[in-house]
Amino acid sequence: MMGPDRLAPLPQWPEYGLSDDLLPTLEAWLAQGKQAALATLVSITGSSPRSLGSEMAISSTGDVQGYVSGGCVEAAVAAEALQCLKDRRPRLLDYGAGSPVLDIQLTCGGRISIFVRPIADLAAHVAALRKAREARHALALVTDLQTGAMEFTHNLPLPEDEKTFVRRYPPPLRIVVAGGDPVTLALLKLAPQFNVETFLLRPLGPTLPPSMVAQDHYDRRRLEECLDELPLDEWTAVYTLTHDAHTDLEIASKALKSDAFCVGILGSRRKIASRLSALKASGIDATELKKLHLPAGMDINARNPMEIALSILSQVTAHRPA
Repeated sequence: MMGPDRLAPLPQWPEYGLSDDLLPTLEAWLAQGKQAALATLVSITGSSPRSLGSEMAISSTGDVQGYVSGGCVEAAVAAEALQCLKDRRPRLLDYGAGSPVLDIQLTCGGRISIFVRPIADLAAHVAALRKAREARHALALVTDLQTGAMEFTHNLPLPEDEKTFVRRYPPPLRIVVAGGDPVTLALLKLAPQFNVETFLLRPLGPTLPPSMVAQDHYDRRRLEECLDELPLDEWTAVYTLTHDAHTDLEIASKALKSDAFCVGILGSRRKIASRLSALKASGIDATELKKLHLPAGMDINARNPMEIALSILSQVTAHRPA
């Protein structure tokens, strides 16, 4: 175990911990010809600022992305990862209350174990993650906690034992937004900052999408055509903000009958009863209605477009799949 005098220097401001999505960084390191190690939080006793499975990637030049604690152990983990990339041997790091590492303690008072291993084939690792993401398929990484060997699988769920650790990678959350008002634009602008992909519907709208939306994530066809090919899965939320009762009803009905996990309609509370009645009349049952949020967004006393967008993203976060 490395002493504090050999810890890898990390940035004074931990911007590396702002995103849990390691894939873009790993792709960049691969393009730069760097090697990488992966550190995963595999055990928690008591309190921990990070959840089980949290990850941190460390490059052969000392770059880091992601974090596994609240800043207490990241420098030590990075130092161990650099050594791991040299000797190609995995290591299980133990920090906190009762740990033999007395010079690194956790402010939360808990104890954590972090498994560090080199990524043997970074190109294959990145390719597997990218392929699953583009297909919007869930993927799992099974790590042997003795040898450090890693294997991806689509067979979920997987049993875990003391010799292996399974880290699940669901597709990124996606929000399908229908509308063209300032709240719509605010939501499309804010969502990517929460690692939420966006898709915009605006039947018969402008030829070009707004600046924050890619052309292939914009559908301006007639409503009937849009709904036929609407990309909905269990990691997708749908919010209709069109202010048109017919359009909102059609989109919500389609979404509620799909695998989408969360559906919302923007509007006043006075319209809740009439909208519920219309949805029930269209064939939406009680189970499907459980996914519906009327009006859209959590109650945070939102008043302007950005605040309303934040309330919607808060709702999506609160109801995302486990």
